[in-house]
Amino acid sequence: MTVDSTTTSGGPVPSAVVQLLHNNRDWAAKKLNASPDFFHKLASGQQPEILWIGCSDSRVPPTEILQIGSGDAFVHRNIANIIVPSDLSFLSVLQYAVEVLKVQHVIVCGHYSCGGVRAAMGTKRHGLIDNWLQQVKDLHAANLDKLEALPTQEEREDLMCELNALNSFSKVVSTGIIQGAWERGQKVTVHAWCYRLSDGIIRDLGIVADSNISLNEKLGELIAAKTMPEP
Repeated sequence: MTVDSTTTSGGPVPSAVVQLLHNNRDWAAKKLNASPDFFHKLASGQQPEILWIGCSDSRVPPTEILQIGSGDAFVHRNIANIIVPSDLSFLSVLQYAVEVLKVQHVIVCGHYSCGGVRAAMGTKRHGLIDNWLQQVKDLHAANLDKLEALPTQEEREDLMCELNALNSFSKVVSTGIIQGAWERGQKVTVHAWCYRLSDGIIRDLGIVADSNISLNEKLGELIAAKTMPEP
């Protein structure tokens, strides 16, 4: 059922929400005008080449910053792009993307100025979310000496955002889903990136995995290089 007025059985609809519905209709009309079979093709199925695993932050919309269209990316997002091996939501998304959609690339993308990472670096209590951020808190504690050796808080936060993305990357790679795909000879590559809000540019964190060969060694070397103070 469509909503054509600013009231429903529950009362008045906020004008901002009504505007969103108008925006949607404008968008649909433009898409149809440009390509009459656009929605027919979307409805017939999806064949995305990438799975994007990122933060829920509203400032990091993957299809916009990658300049790709509807149907081009399967997406999983949560606070601070954290990968918890027991998270059934994440595992379900990953399994469907790899085993059903046959994505070729899994991109783990963190972002600088991440509120979740900042919260995990502090001592203030935030309630329920502290449980979700515990993994980042542990990562921060494990690298505290190296982080504190950096001269500014901004540099410490930037490094933590990168370490968090690399940690999530390693957990994606270690899942039975990715391991099983590689054992079957399926081509799927896992990437670690970090996006900077202040300039809109994605940084490749320098590690790619398409098999188990030397992965742990490469990841260890990369993290060591990022946390080693400059002479």
